[in-house]
Amino acid sequence: MTAEGFAVFATEIGHCAIAWSERGVVSVRLPDRTVAVTRTQLHSRFADATEIEPPRRIRQGIDDIVALLRGEPRSLSDIELDFDGVPEFHQRAYALARLIPPGRTLTYGELANRLGVPGSAQAVGQAMGRNPYPIVVPCHRVVGAGGKLTGFSAPGGVETKRRMLLIEGASAVEPTLF
Repeated sequence: MTAEGFAVFATEIGHCAIAWSERGVVSVRLPDRTVAVTRTQLHSRFADATEIEPPRRIRQGIDDIVALLRGEPRSLSDIELDFDGVPEFHQRAYALARLIPPGRTLTYGELANRLGVPGSAQAVGQAMGRNPYPIVVPCHRVVGAGGKLTGFSAPGGVETKRRMLLIEGASAVEPTLF
């Protein structure tokens, strides 16, 4: 996957980064320890991309991400994603995860059931763990059985997941199926 540009931007949880192609967003990076690390991590994945002012469609997405992480109810469903190289099962799981509203959660097992593949909670978990678009594909809203906060591979791990859910108004202790 290639990116034509990337940008780093401030949010309530720290500096995030976003990379895009002509088809849409190719990656979102949640905050690392420092803004420099966030920038370096994203740029190392897309070495040919240049840090530039994002086009209007990406700028709007950034503004919506910032607002959501400030606690404002925002849908990120209008942000176009570039699925080049993303396995079909992951695409299906991501599409369904994008339907989970802010402040709500769904278990890995329930997501698997809704995908029509009962018993594939582990495969759903692996897809969420490889999610290149965290927050836009809200993998933080997918929780373990009984609402257990598990398996968040972004910087900060489960604590970042908990913080994002709390910002969105979720109880973060029990599934709130939608």
